[in-house]
Amino acid sequence: MTSTAETPIDATLVGTVGTTGSVTPLTGGRLALTDDDRLEIHDAKTFLSGALAPLRTLPLPPRSTAAALEDGAIVCEAAGIRRITADGRTLWELPHTPWHGCHDEPRPPGPPAPHPGGGLVSVLVPTLAVGGTATARPGGGASGLPYGNDTLLLLDTDSGRIRARRPISGISSVATQRWRPDGALLALSSWTAWYSWTSWWIEPRRDGLHIRGTTAMREIIDFLPRPPDGGPDAPPHLLTLRRAERIAADDDRNELAAHDVAADEPTTLYDLARLTAGRDSDEFDGAFLLDDRHLLVTGRTYPPGRPAVIRHWLCDAATLRPLGRVRYPAPVGWVTPLGDGTWLTRHTGGLRHWSLP
Repeated sequence: MTSTAETPIDATLVGTVGTTGSVTPLTGGRLALTDDDRLEIHDAKTFLSGALAPLRTLPLPPRSTAAALEDGAIVCEAAGIRRITADGRTLWELPHTPWHGCHDEPRPPGPPAPHPGGGLVSVLVPTLAVGGTATARPGGGASGLPYGNDTLLLLDTDSGRIRARRPISGISSVATQRWRPDGALLALSSWTAWYSWTSWWIEPRRDGLHIRGTTAMREIIDFLPRPPDGGPDAPPHLLTLRRAERIAADDDRNELAAHDVAADEPTTLYDLARLTAGRDSDEFDGAFLLDDRHLLVTGRTYPPGRPAVIRHWLCDAATLRPLGRVRYPAPVGWVTPLGDGTWLTRHTGGLRHWSLP
């Protein structure tokens, strides 16, 4: 008998786009395409039809991350944050201690996160473990600096003024930020080498940023647009993913979880080992919210004596349980959800656009 996790669900190929880069859905029927040296704003329908006709293109410096605004972008670099206008001018700049780079060139751990209502943007900056004001070294070298925990800043997008700040208990190599759609809460995850993920949900108030909860070893995925119980007054829920990083004796768990932001413990858990044949033959890359009902989980299985096989499972966003395994008529790579039940996957020639049957 076929288990629910192995029930076939055939993905429908909607179209292809001959470009690479990272895609981010925006409001107003637009999306942003970020590549190594540029940020492009596209009409979503035109882009997904395969036509590459950007509405606006902004050049980006090397090893930077960026987030689009209505009239420009916020750009995070190795040793500073800049607001650029739609014509590429720098409106303001906020320098900071250079990011720690180890053997690589320093770069920000993740992109900035503009507030859904506009006017504010959330960014992480590194700090030194000793007092004093740090400036970037000539040439941008960062090795040997005594780093302390990073600081979360809420900036005014028009002036660059710091509206609120809050230290976090992590030195981020990777960071993920998600705003609740109404802008009332910010979810932040930080991955620190040898310590895994730590995540918080943070409430901006007039007197600062208030941490509402914290979750160890879990990365924020997204806010559920519709709470699991469906009630209009139900508290917002967050989805998180725990990966078996095996940095501790009891760290052999891959889990999806849903969280009530008013509680400390998850309200719903699903052990992802149940999707595959065995705990020692699976590896999970990510989880992606397709819409308010569907979650796509991606991973690899390792059949004995055979190469690793990429697997995608469709799960119920409320219960976290599998609905089936997604089958594709073509090879797939990393996933970008578009929020309307469709998603993109990366392949050698560009991007493929998929939908559910």
